Amino acid sequence: MTQTPSHFDLLIRNGTVIDGTKAPRFDADVGITDGRIAAIGDLSQCTAVQTLDATGRIVAPGFIDSHTHDDQAVLSQAAMPFKISQGVTTVIAGNCGISAAPLRADMDLPMPLSLIDSPPEGRFTTFAAYLDALRATPSSVNVAAMVGHSTLRAVTMSDLDRPANDQEIAAMQALVEEAMQAGAIGMSTGTFYPPAVKATTEEIIEVGRPLSARKALYVTHMRDEADKVMDALEETFRIGRELDIPVVVSHHKVQNTSNFGRSKTTLPFIRETMKHQCVSLDCYPYTAGSTMIRTDRGMLEGRVLIADSQPHPECAGRDLDDIAKEWGVAKDEAARRLQPGSAIYFLMDENDVQRILAFDETMIGSDGIPVGESPHPRLWGTFPRVLGHYSRDVGLFPLETAVWKMSGLTARNFGLHGRGTLKVGHHADIVVFDAATVRDAANYRTPTLPAEGIDCVIVNGAVSWRHGTHSGARNGQVIVRRDGVPPRTH
Repeated sequence: MTQTPSHFDLLIRNGTVIDGTKAPRFDADVGITDGRIAAIGDLSQCTAVQTLDATGRIVAPGFIDSHTHDDQAVLSQAAMPFKISQGVTTVIAGNCGISAAPLRADMDLPMPLSLIDSPPEGRFTTFAAYLDALRATPSSVNVAAMVGHSTLRAVTMSDLDRPANDQEIAAMQALVEEAMQAGAIGMSTGTFYPPAVKATTEEIIEVGRPLSARKALYVTHMRDEADKVMDALEETFRIGRELDIPVVVSHHKVQNTSNFGRSKTTLPFIRETMKHQCVSLDCYPYTAGSTMIRTDRGMLEGRVLIADSQPHPECAGRDLDDIAKEWGVAKDEAARRLQPGSAIYFLMDENDVQRILAFDETMIGSDGIPVGESPHPRLWGTFPRVLGHYSRDVGLFPLETAVWKMSGLTARNFGLHGRGTLKVGHHADIVVFDAATVRDAANYRTPTLPAEGIDCVIVNGAVSWRHGTHSGARNGQVIVRRDGVPPRTH
């Protein structure tokens, strides 16, 4: 029988623990030593270097953001206030086919790759160099990163407006292999975006061959989330079967008015497929998405709010309709003049959002883009919005389920061993919050307001955020894949 330690580096007293497994909450103290959880239980007789009183508060695993574009932000904005302030302790980077490596200094990056780009002199030519930079200058959050297929296309192909040839596929395959050896957790695609629109299913399968032996992840912003969403799901699942690897459907949605309600079809199909292969999905808790400024009419159907524009920075925070009227041009022409940049698109139905959120296996990801002064409010508000609005106010699911969707479930699906649940021996990534007051303050008008009700955030044992203030701690770690260990089994 293991004896409970009597002294800790950090002791969280009198809290109510929600451990990230969906188990009922319970009252307990949590003791932390050397960056890991050393004890959970009645520790009233114990001492500690630092003690936090969590009376009346929930003590939960730090949240894991399953879908981010924080690849460069974890270096250039290493304090990561927009994530740490809402209880996020780990980010999954390299999504939608876009990654910070490998790149060349002499290349011009097309949108949306340039949304996360650093100056040419700061680019990383190998995935290993990128992860080494993160280790040398840690951020406030842990980082698990994927290599992006669109990035691979941009670095190997002179013409992106066609399928890759055999030589280019071989070159991309070699880069995937290098990323896997460096510790990438998988490969992502973004076949919705121009740099990868012409990539065939077969190209993706062949480029992804190095994933198979390692059971690494295939994560995708699918080719279509509107009229052809079912075809896109079929393609995604086929890639997973051909490579015999786990699949993650990124930010699952059904968009445009003609598709409202189609989650009633997509979710049962996903559930049935889960019986036969390893499939996961995530979503964000908003009816608007955000991406590069596009001119296709399907994306311009609803309200469009400009988040950032390189040629017209003065238009950030304004509606595209108003800009078009002011300029005396059509909506698509105004969008063209505003490129390159990013925008917020109101394309989804609240009923679909709730249905997908409530789906048992749905993880939570922000999909925030950390650039400009008017980002989508999901960058700052995703996780408290799930806790406050959807769990507490709407009653979509119990708080234990909400926490699980943002921690234990995500750690399981992405293979983040030793994280995501409060368990002795696990890394001490912890958030302390007030269940009665936690809420997102960020909105479309003021999108960069920190969440309310987040008392304290601890990353690998270090208090990083407390009472609305960053402590200055940058205790994040680089999380790498464990070879041959699948995130989960069926």
